[in-house]
Amino acid sequence: MSANIPELERRRAAAMLGGGQARIDAQHAKGKLTARERLDVLLDEGSFSELDMFVEHNCTDFGMEEQRIPGDGVVTGSGTIHGRLVFVFSQDFTVFGGSLSERHAQKICKVMDMALKMGAPVIGLNDSGGARIQEGVASLGGYAEVFQRNVLASGVVPQISLIMGPCAGGAVYSPAMTDFIFMVKDSSYMFVTGPEVVKTVTNEVVSQEDLGGAVVHTSKTGVADNAFENDIEALQATREFFGFLPENNRTGVPQLPCDDPWDRLEASLDTLVPANPNQPYDMHELLAKVLDDGDFFEIQPTHAGNILCGFGRVEGRTVGVVANQPLVLAGCLDINASKKAARFVRFCDAFEVPILTFVDVPGFLPGTAQEMGGIIKHGAKLLFAYAEATVPKITLITRKAYGGAYDVMASKHLRGDLNFAWPTAEIAVMGAKGAVEIIFRAQKNDPAAIAERTAEYEDRFANPFIAASMGFIDDVIMPRETRKRIAQGLRMLRAKKLENPWKKHDNIPL
Repeated sequence: MSANIPELERRRAAAMLGGGQARIDAQHAKGKLTARERLDVLLDEGSFSELDMFVEHNCTDFGMEEQRIPGDGVVTGSGTIHGRLVFVFSQDFTVFGGSLSERHAQKICKVMDMALKMGAPVIGLNDSGGARIQEGVASLGGYAEVFQRNVLASGVVPQISLIMGPCAGGAVYSPAMTDFIFMVKDSSYMFVTGPEVVKTVTNEVVSQEDLGGAVVHTSKTGVADNAFENDIEALQATREFFGFLPENNRTGVPQLPCDDPWDRLEASLDTLVPANPNQPYDMHELLAKVLDDGDFFEIQPTHAGNILCGFGRVEGRTVGVVANQPLVLAGCLDINASKKAARFVRFCDAFEVPILTFVDVPGFLPGTAQEMGGIIKHGAKLLFAYAEATVPKITLITRKAYGGAYDVMASKHLRGDLNFAWPTAEIAVMGAKGAVEIIFRAQKNDPAAIAERTAEYEDRFANPFIAASMGFIDDVIMPRETRKRIAQGLRMLRAKKLENPWKKHDNIPL
């Protein structure tokens, strides 16, 4: 056995070196960390336990039998973040460009299988040139094996993808099926077909960054959730983000110590909503004053800015937050906002994360572009997501809740558990001016009569009391006491039990 000790040390050293010092230096020259350096930043110090360090590819074509590197381009194993178990894989671009081979895929599948057995999240650090061409269909089969596990793990354990380099072709679909995708600006990209193929097929000339860079996917397409300046920032943000997530779909949300008083009153909220109903305000201010220490980790902050989604805490326990943003499109719901919020709501429901919904919505965004783009079906996604959710749901209407958008935004009719409103809330089919012009169209040429009718309509409907008298609003509360009432509600709802009728699965309007 002693003769094998030097051999073990030699093999370990070879695995640790990956593709060699020259390629490591090239990685650093691009401003990128190596696969192992990334894990050092992501995981608690000394917690990483590696698996399959000595695995090599089994390809014998195109001279590959002469090129065998231990680990085969991916570092896999488990570790902890803030003391909580997580399974990880980190693709090594210095080894065959991080390309995925059959054995490379088997390593990833092994840690995903273990994550399911242990009920622990999976974080994948993607930096790969795609399928290893020398292996042909075997590498494609490897991708499909990973895809299958992504699907089986969905809704069972959280899955996070960090795109830290190229991610092209079939490689993009595994991240696309995970719960959250973080990217690095100027060094990561995702696309199904690259710029050269695009030019050949469609004659379009486009750069990698413009086709599938971090800014594109976090602002335009909504494929990714956040973009960060460099590897270090992305990895540290992932550590912070991980602290909000449950370990699996059965453990419930994590709880941290909290010094922020649960019954803290915020007098400034009493004047947050402007007197002018058409004047916007920043919903971030409300979130900062309701959540523990103002801490809000926003998801997709640069995409569909008319709705805010993200995680915060109340009394140290994670909550999911969905809020209309009056600063953008007056807080209207549109196609992108509906898809963004629907996916977030479904994640929260899958992992037993209570949902707080803050409503100031004048309706769905009108226009031919929205109608032709399928706003009916896309808007229904958000409606469906809220209606099927069985987690605790607390809704607060701050100002406008008009038309079908009132229904969609976690209304009492969609099994909202606690539905509150501020005195400034306006719950109606539509705004006073539009309603009067329809109801009293015969008087449309009489400005005085229209003004009188508008004032009458506002007195009658531009308040929360009609809805409260019908039981659709559980209480009208002072803005200053919002945090206190939400904290009390979440305490009361911790033991909530609600099940939907048995079904193999639902058929959400995709």
